[in-house]
Amino acid sequence: QAEEELKAAWSQQERQLREMERRERLLQSAVQQAGEQLESFKTRVMQVCSPSAAGSTGKSVTEQQVIEKVRQISDENQQSHEREKNLQKELSSRLTKEREVSGNIEVFKNSLQKLQ
Repeated sequence: QAEEELKAAWSQQERQLREMERRERLLQSAVQQAGEQLESFKTRVMQVCSPSAAGSTGKSVTEQQVIEKVRQISDENQQSHEREKNLQKELSSRLTKEREVSGNIEVFKNSLQKLQ
């Protein structure tokens, strides 16, 4: 009976080992696919950001290049938002002045009408 239990335990461990090996192969395949997808993504990012920097040169795009390009785009985006905010403030200020001038013109017209 002890021998049967040992055989059963051994068989169970073999099944577990085969399952672990199968999972390891699946994980290795997934890691390889993820690496390929990352390379493809980096190349596409660089092609969109700077077509001359990727693809046409035939060189692999480094993560640092992608990071720098994304940082540059982010900085430009931040500057655009700042410019937009400043222009909104200026527009608001001009509209306020325009309303003030319009109000003054109305007061002036009313004063002229009263004088006439």
